[in-house]
Amino acid sequence: MSENKTEVLVGGVVLAVALGFLAYAGKTTGMTRGGSEYQLSASFRSADGVSVGTDVRLAGVKVGRVTSVDLDPATYRASAKFTVLDGINVPDDSAVAISSEGLLGGNYVEIMPGGSPFYFAAGDEIEFTQGSVSLVSLLMKFVSGSEDGAAK
Repeated sequence: MSENKTEVLVGGVVLAVALGFLAYAGKTTGMTRGGSEYQLSASFRSADGVSVGTDVRLAGVKVGRVTSVDLDPATYRASAKFTVLDGINVPDDSAVAISSEGLLGGNYVEIMPGGSPFYFAAGDEIEFTQGSVSLVSLLMKFVSGSEDGAAK
C-alpha cells in the first residue's frame, strides 16, 4: 500500500510540473494573452515569412503578434491583422514593414513610429507599408549586376 501512495504522489508532482511548463511556454511564445491588446491591420504587396503568431516589434521590443494573414481578392495584396499591447500608442503616421532578423533568421512585423500627436484606434488600418524583400532576388541582382536580375 505504501508503494501505491508513492506512485500517486510522484505522478501528481510530474503532472504539476508538466502543467507549469505548458503555462510558461504559452506565456513566453505569446500563445496566451499576457495582457489586454488592441487590433490593427495593414496591407502588404508581399508577406513572405509572416504567419499567425509572428512577432510585432517596436524599436526591437515585442509589442504584439500577427493574428491573421489573408489574401484580399479585390487588390491581390496580403492583408494582415495584428495586435499591439494596450498602453502602447502608435502614431497615426507610422509605417509598418516586414523585416528580417538576418540571413538565417525569421521575419517579423516592424512598426516604425511617426511623429503625429494623434494615434491609431483599435481596428484602424496602417496605410504606409513595406512588404518583405526576397533574398534570392537581391542575390540575383547582385550577381548579375543588372536592375531586373537578368544576365546581360
